[in-house]
Amino acid sequence: MASRRARLPAWDPITLEIFRNLFYSAAEEMGVALCRTSFSPNIKERRDYSCAVFDGDGHMVAQGEHMPVHLGSMPLSVQAAIEHVDMAPGDMVAVNDPFRGGTHLPDITLVQPVYREGTRRSRRAKPMFYVANRAHHSDVGGMTPGSMPLSRSIYQEGIRIPPLKLVRRDEVVGDLMALILANVRTPVEREGDLTAQIASNRTGARRLLAIAAKYGYKTVAAYMRHLQSYAERMTREAISRIPDGTYRFEDCMDDDGQGSGPLPIIATITVNGDSARIDFTGTADQASGSVNAIYAITLSAVMYCFRVIVPFPIPSNHGTIQPLQVIAPEGSLVNARLPAAVAGGNVETSQRIVDVVLGALAQAIPDQIPAASYGTMSNLTLGGRDPRSNSDFAYYETIAGGMGARPTSRGLDATHCHMTNSLNTPIEALEHTYPFRVSRYEVRRGTGGAGAFRGGDGIRRDIQVLCPAEITILSDRRTNAPYGLAGGQAGTPGQNVLIHPDGTERDLPGKASVHVAAGTTISVRTPGGGGYGQKEIGD
Repeated sequence: MASRRARLPAWDPITLEIFRNLFYSAAEEMGVALCRTSFSPNIKERRDYSCAVFDGDGHMVAQGEHMPVHLGSMPLSVQAAIEHVDMAPGDMVAVNDPFRGGTHLPDITLVQPVYREGTRRSRRAKPMFYVANRAHHSDVGGMTPGSMPLSRSIYQEGIRIPPLKLVRRDEVVGDLMALILANVRTPVEREGDLTAQIASNRTGARRLLAIAAKYGYKTVAAYMRHLQSYAERMTREAISRIPDGTYRFEDCMDDDGQGSGPLPIIATITVNGDSARIDFTGTADQASGSVNAIYAITLSAVMYCFRVIVPFPIPSNHGTIQPLQVIAPEGSLVNARLPAAVAGGNVETSQRIVDVVLGALAQAIPDQIPAASYGTMSNLTLGGRDPRSNSDFAYYETIAGGMGARPTSRGLDATHCHMTNSLNTPIEALEHTYPFRVSRYEVRRGTGGAGAFRGGDGIRRDIQVLCPAEITILSDRRTNAPYGLAGGQAGTPGQNVLIHPDGTERDLPGKASVHVAAGTTISVRTPGGGGYGQKEIGD
């Protein structure tokens, strides 16, 4: 076998495809382990997590089919772990600090170096690979249950974890775990989910070591590089099919939840041959509210936009971002500085960045770009004390909406689009776990924008709380509708309504936090997608 490996060519397409699937399968199996062993419905049912495999330099090689918003941002967490922590065999580093490798505080990332089997601690020992996973925790402390508050600074959003060892030499660091659990409302659930993340990384490490044992470490490392080069070449090929030129588009966030808005986001894309520069100069300054995005989120959104226009089946890895230059002015809404509040930047502003980048690309390749999708994750958090168990609870969910119509077909109804790829929490799981009753769950018919192809319709989801609770809604596209393209009409904006126990209703703004009595219903009504093409007379 050793002689056969030595005779392998620099690379060949069949072997490349084999390794692409091996690495992808390792990341997918990590996700299965995380999903099946987690405690919270947000991870177990909604699958709000991502898992990935990295080479020995910390460059992403493959990611499972998980959350796009994690696509380009998780590598920065791995780099932060490498730069700030001296890792050894059996160690894992946790990080959620947005200004030191994280995104927003509920997303806790766990990074593990993978060494050759038998490697002992040595300053000269270099990991052969890394594995990492990121999971959205339903509560990490902060000013409101669910840790998605209408905050004014990062200090109000929960516990910040810089890159620190959560596992040392295969043993959980009890002091750090205790510190985390002392700062959250649901410590049993958090410990269960963190333990599931540990199991996920160990699964990925075992798979990589098994692959290396079968094919040889040098061959595996070489094909990790080949896959990144292949992804870069295919991305450059896709960009080269875009006409050279400069394309500009502007859209906005409704508001920041603190009285300021609308907040413009501007993207100017310059295509030159097989590379592109995406410049966000002119975008609003960072806001007082929690809709600020850090650079990692902006990078991730841009990477996603260019990844989806590649008409070839390529892995999502470090090579995809190489042809792209992303300019995001520091201190702006798309590259916020400490101590900016960032809870909503990861989930809301990321969606608008996608809308803006795709809007600019639509000017260059109109036959490939859909109208705007619903453009918000409509983040809903509810918390209180469950009378059944006399313990605190914290629920978090993002709610789907209408997909934008495409140049050749209508948009899909009631689906998660762009930067989110999660599922809904099934009603049975929701009502079993929490003191809730789902009183209405349906498609909002007619909310998609009109056109030759109609936009997809949004969702109405009504949840009645059966005990006093605190409700926080962090949403957008409640005033500024999702745009149509090529003459198509805009989708219908979303709406948030509080229905009191006596049946009276009160409209809530896109970003609101309220204390409610038992029997109150929160009705989240998400936007429809924009239409595509001018509707013919008589249609």
